[in-house]
Amino acid sequence: MSFDQVTQEQIIEEVVKRLQGLEEEPYVPIGVSNRHIHLCQSDLETLFGPGFQLTKMKDLKQPGQFAANETLTITGPKGEITNVRILGPVRSKTQVEISKTDGFKLGVLAPVRESGKVDGTPGMTLKGPRGTVELKEGVIVAHRHIHVPPEFAEKYQLKDKDVVEVEIGKERKVIFSNVLIRVSEQYALEMHLDTDEANAAGVKTGDIGKIRKGQGDS
Repeated sequence: MSFDQVTQEQIIEEVVKRLQGLEEEPYVPIGVSNRHIHLCQSDLETLFGPGFQLTKMKDLKQPGQFAANETLTITGPKGEITNVRILGPVRSKTQVEISKTDGFKLGVLAPVRESGKVDGTPGMTLKGPRGTVELKEGVIVAHRHIHVPPEFAEKYQLKDKDVVEVEIGKERKVIFSNVLIRVSEQYALEMHLDTDEANAAGVKTGDIGKIRKGQGDS
């Protein structure tokens, strides 16, 4: 066997080894979430009219979830933001997810919360083409989290409500701690960050992070 053949085989072997290594590490794709709104049916009808149904603009990575064509204006004590996307399908309770930067513009001190945990959170005004909703509570900054399907959770010994670290980024590499694991058969593997977090790390949707299990904050 010639020297060139040996070198080529070594290169191929090394590439295969690295690819196999990636499969054995807990890597997770990143999804960057801009500000958005989840509506209950009654609020949807107040804003858009009786019997109104959301229309799909595009599917999201999470099964059954979609970005709607419809948008709203959200208003706080200090300002407003127009064209805020509604995500479907409708939920049992209305929730608005913003970034800390959005909160400064709106004058709303939104707490970091897991989705759906809105008790005691601030409200704001939602303006639609057919009406207005004065939301008493429901404005949050989403707790950074990872949607995990059961097979991935089992492979890497992750449990629902675990808290981990995730290493992400290149030029502005960041280690995000206090990342919540959410396990469900309805989930596709994806880590959600808001725009503030993504900008801090210089990452975009489709980039990859590496889970560092057992090193998150309690």
